[in-house]
Amino acid sequence: MKNMIPLRIIGMASNVAFILFAVNSEPKVMPLVVLHTVLLPMNFFRLIQMLKLVKQVRSASEDDMSFEFMIPHMHKETFEKNDIVFRRGDKAEKIYLLKSGILTVDELDIIIQPGELFGEMGVFASEQFRLATLRCGSEVELLSMTDTQIKQLYYQNPEFGFYLIQLLLKRFSQNEGQREKSTTEPVRT
Repeated sequence: MKNMIPLRIIGMASNVAFILFAVNSEPKVMPLVVLHTVLLPMNFFRLIQMLKLVKQVRSASEDDMSFEFMIPHMHKETFEKNDIVFRRGDKAEKIYLLKSGILTVDELDIIIQPGELFGEMGVFASEQFRLATLRCGSEVELLSMTDTQIKQLYYQNPEFGFYLIQLLLKRFSQNEGQREKSTTEPVRT
């Protein structure tokens, strides 16, 4: 199956079918009844989780690119003022959400404010290397998610992939606009 939601529904239907078969057979097949009685609520629980995630992703992609749905999957990290979160050329294995503090992107002269997601360009680049250096302008609290976690969310829910494409295109457009702006400004001597 290409999507986890129909797979969970089919799993639940097969659980019910096996329970009915095992209960109505002669002699009764109790291990089969027990197994599928345990699996049915587990499949139901995972289906509810997936439906909630789909709803959150749809809401996020229709709104102004909110990242709230990702927060339960992220891990907290803290940095001191002037610490380097990552350098240009470092291996890109995480994306970040700035919870508090201020960050600057050295090469682009960009300031990242709380609530902004960053680091996704390097994670999804074919080489998976950081494209810029990120420096802490104050004490910083970040939430991070590994590339493996992102891929798991993607494979469990293709709508999340659509969301990622939107985010990457938006960021690429912003970065190109910033580069053009910096190259057209007059040089001060």
